[in-house]
Amino acid sequence: MSRCCRAARALVAEAEARDAEAGRADTGRAETGRADTGRAEAHHFFELAAAEHDPHAQFAVGLWCARMQVDGKRIAVGEGSANFKKAIRWLTLAGNQGLAQAWYALSRIYIKPEFSQRNVLDAQRYLERAAEMGYRDAQLECGNSAWRARRENENNDVRAVYWLQKAALQGCPLAATALHKIAPRCEGTAYTETGALAAYDLGAAHPLLAARLELAALFGLTRAEALLLDVTAADQGHCLVIDIRGSYGRSKRRLVVIDSMHERHALDRIVRLFDGIDCGPTGPEGNYRQRLYRLKTLVPESEHADGEVEAYEMAA
Repeated sequence: MSRCCRAARALVAEAEARDAEAGRADTGRAETGRADTGRAEAHHFFELAAAEHDPHAQFAVGLWCARMQVDGKRIAVGEGSANFKKAIRWLTLAGNQGLAQAWYALSRIYIKPEFSQRNVLDAQRYLERAAEMGYRDAQLECGNSAWRARRENENNDVRAVYWLQKAALQGCPLAATALHKIAPRCEGTAYTETGALAAYDLGAAHPLLAARLELAALFGLTRAEALLLDVTAADQGHCLVIDIRGSYGRSKRRLVVIDSMHERHALDRIVRLFDGIDCGPTGPEGNYRQRLYRLKTLVPESEHADGEVEAYEMAA
């Protein structure tokens, strides 16, 4: 059956070459007719291979039946209109054999307005299945979809970063650009001066404060973020959720991507240190005033680290 697939692909390539030639020369109908014949033969070979359970052939037949490309864009092939029922059958068979792009193509069918059984929930389910199987375009779309839905649930931005990071790691430039906009590494003075204080050796006598300064150095945290962050809750595996709004009135929720294994291992070590510790104002570290006083007492240079506004509102 692999020979059928190879023959079909060769015929498709030949038909596309004839289309290109017909576009350059004015030989017109004769070239187009031969190209159509080549596609019909290719479709026949694909059907033979699909009937023998070849997943790539099943995928090709499914797209042919849907008259579309894998991304859902319509194409003009053969006679007649799209048969989505047949397309779904073949694409499902291909997907069940481990072809991620088949699930992605199914997700595109289920959001087509001309499909009588259009179902956005099914489309999302197939899209996520393709993304989980490592299909880059599906990961990009999952990321973009989660980001668009962040007003429904603010934690959707965490899901968006998760999928965009996976797509970016596979070399998707659109995902890398979106990731930089959603979770940028801030580089202003307010985000670097507190981390610079990690050079002071406070670990033995004040391990929690030392760990917070190390976090600031690793992820570019402001002084308030470093001192107030609930470290355990912030760790989402692939990113940090920097959210101290409940303790610091003027702060904004933001995400920081964990970029390397070095950062991941360091964060794991710090999270273990804070395991079981109340990071709130009633915990062993005290409220923000007490934490700030401790920092300024132990590290006098922190008196000059005033890149952020000292207006804070501690929660009771």
